[in-house]
Amino acid sequence: MKRNWKKLKIVASFFCAIALTQFLGAKTPVQAAQNVVVRFGPFAETLSLAELQQAAETGEFPQGLELYTGGLSQEQRRFFVGALRMRVPINVVTLSSLLNTQIGTTILSNISEALVRKDQAGVQALRAALVLGATEPQGLSLLNFIAAYPSQRLEIDLFKAVQVAGRLNTSFWRTQQFMLGISPLLDSRTPQISLEFDPTQSGIGQVQVLNFNWNDQKRSREIPVDVYWSTTSNSEKPVIVFSHGLGSVRHELRYLANHLASHGYVVAALEHPGSNETNTNLAAQGKTRVVQPQEFLQRPQDVSFVLDELEKLNQTANNPLQGKLATNNVMIVGYSFGGGTALAMAGAELQLERLKQRCQGNLAGFSLGETIQCVAQELPENSYQLRDERIKQAIALNPTSSLIFGTTGLTQVAVPTLVLASSADKTTPALTEQIVGFNQIPSPKWLAGVVGGTHLSVKDPSTTMDQVGRPNTPFSGGEVVGEQAADVRKFVKAISLAMAAQLTSEAEKYAVFLTSDYAQIASTPAFPFRLVMEIPPDAMSMLKELDAN
Repeated sequence: MKRNWKKLKIVASFFCAIALTQFLGAKTPVQAAQNVVVRFGPFAETLSLAELQQAAETGEFPQGLELYTGGLSQEQRRFFVGALRMRVPINVVTLSSLLNTQIGTTILSNISEALVRKDQAGVQALRAALVLGATEPQGLSLLNFIAAYPSQRLEIDLFKAVQVAGRLNTSFWRTQQFMLGISPLLDSRTPQISLEFDPTQSGIGQVQVLNFNWNDQKRSREIPVDVYWSTTSNSEKPVIVFSHGLGSVRHELRYLANHLASHGYVVAALEHPGSNETNTNLAAQGKTRVVQPQEFLQRPQDVSFVLDELEKLNQTANNPLQGKLATNNVMIVGYSFGGGTALAMAGAELQLERLKQRCQGNLAGFSLGETIQCVAQELPENSYQLRDERIKQAIALNPTSSLIFGTTGLTQVAVPTLVLASSADKTTPALTEQIVGFNQIPSPKWLAGVVGGTHLSVKDPSTTMDQVGRPNTPFSGGEVVGEQAADVRKFVKAISLAMAAQLTSEAEKYAVFLTSDYAQIASTPAFPFRLVMEIPPDAMSMLKELDAN
């Protein structure tokens, strides 16, 4: 029994090291590690870099490891070799910038606990090895990380390495447990509804797109906006505003904008200049930060500014949108970082006191979504109310919400809200970022679950092409996108259209598509969908148990 446990710990240590390559300006090290020492209490095993390289090439373990790996299954052995072969393509400038931030340094400090060194240079050594290792043409790997490590040997404390590995993105793994628990509860009965029409089909309107580039002179902020409308658009239907995710573009939900516009809605998809793709590209060149703390405040102001400009168009003679814009009856749709923006504009209060405490602690277990929220700790005040009362309804797709709204901020959401969560989302894990927060939002509310969906599954295929071939790590990769996620996008089209209709005279006609019965009918073998207005009692007890742990 002890020997089997020891074997698993050896594998876990290498799994941990691979996980580090995802997260984790340096000079070329004077000396590089030629050996890896795995320390297990009073015992230690030394492996040469050459032996590990040979294992990666041949698939055969070094003799020094056979004592520990001899009883592993073929699948476990393949995992071990795959870990040695895995490469993570990552921009060196981006990586270096991240590692030199306060958050990056904290993460490195957390991880360095697993390394055994006589000096206190563990953080610097990790940073140097990761940056230098990432300069390899084929990307960062465990082997070139070891080769770049500035010491004659890389010594790992196995007990601590496993502890670190266990903390890495724990939110994601806890989410899987919750989703597995809630799935059978919603499959236990036969749907009792009949559908008169298919909400995933396009409407009769011919969609057109107007492109604007509005300048908010008060804030020196230029806001590009695409306005989708059709021949059936009219002021009896709400205006819909889209807020994109971090490092993205205004057309990331283009398919959804076209769908809603074909049904007579006017959709304004804006781009936030401080957190769009252009800004991220500048950050990769070291010219700015990935996101400034003020962006948490600027984004809602961007939306309010766009609504002001739309109202001007509504009153402009001979403009094709004249008289068609209900700018006092608005539904906001936000994705990821934009989901947090949508919740804030719906009334959720930014509460930063708890965030500022947590973000000073151990960040190694944080997801990317949590880490980004930690940027808000630099804001001067501890609370902000950013609601725009023209917002009458909200949809938050895979939103960030776990830290930014504190313990009670989401209880102040003042409009009907739908939150979508994907069970395999590593960036904004569903349990912490959506499900816990959903429980705090006042009714009426809906929780839509996509079992098997990932963070990028809801996005337009044109914006996810870069995901092809990306390695699957505990923090990223493995994204279900493009044609594979077509069923997810159909579901999003249906529930979004149904939500928009709740602000019209057709509310009752579309209400059936906001039920658990419809979600069950819409489900496919690849994606069982869930839609509830309250978390079922059995699942709630599991949620409380996980939250207590």
